[in-house]
Amino acid sequence: MMRKIIEIDEAKCNGCGLCANACHEGAIGMVDGKAKLLRDDYCDGLGNCLPVCPTGAITFVEREAAAYDEAAVQANLSAKQAQQPLACGCPGSQARAIERTTAAPTASAVPAASELRQWPVQIKLVPVHAPYFDGAHLLVAADCTAYAYANFHQDFIRNKITLIGCPKLDEGDYSEKLTEIIRSNNIKSVTVVRMEVPCCGGIEHAVRTALQASGKFLPWQVVVVSTDGKILEQ
Repeated sequence: MMRKIIEIDEAKCNGCGLCANACHEGAIGMVDGKAKLLRDDYCDGLGNCLPVCPTGAITFVEREAAAYDEAAVQANLSAKQAQQPLACGCPGSQARAIERTTAAPTASAVPAASELRQWPVQIKLVPVHAPYFDGAHLLVAADCTAYAYANFHQDFIRNKITLIGCPKLDEGDYSEKLTEIIRSNNIKSVTVVRMEVPCCGGIEHAVRTALQASGKFLPWQVVVVSTDGKILEQ
């Protein structure tokens, strides 16, 4: 079948291994000091490896390739976990408990107001030519960020038009839709908020690709949130 899949330029690869670590499907391995796509059916086509490559050795191509086989991926990861019990196939799905100290509510506490300025918010659902995009400061956020970061509405949604998605769970690539939104509207700036886990790199890559494809030069920034709700990069 014809589908989107990664391609690795061996001449550009410096052997750092960051892409292999970021690929939670186990599709990329290090062979003779170079990154290599081990099996087509292990690559889900989301491109979580692209943002971490420091040399630009990884790109998307559309070619004849075996369909992504989730069952084969899980079987491969299970086999690796059996050999290395502490390994985790996908860091983003690794179970962990987060200890919190709960403060007692005060009588004067005022409920926080929503800062959301439009509906819908899902990237897949929002219309490309919605009037609220005119002059908008765009927020493109991974689903989990609003749950992890307590002050999300006040610090990120306020005065922005919000689009959310999950590159791990949603079908397809966001970059084409985001390209059309940026190209067709008077967008003033773009803020990307993602989680620290590797699979969230897909949403950052989609925005980067959309900005380049749109032909516009806009101010943009990426904010990385840790799984325990702290800002790691801004």
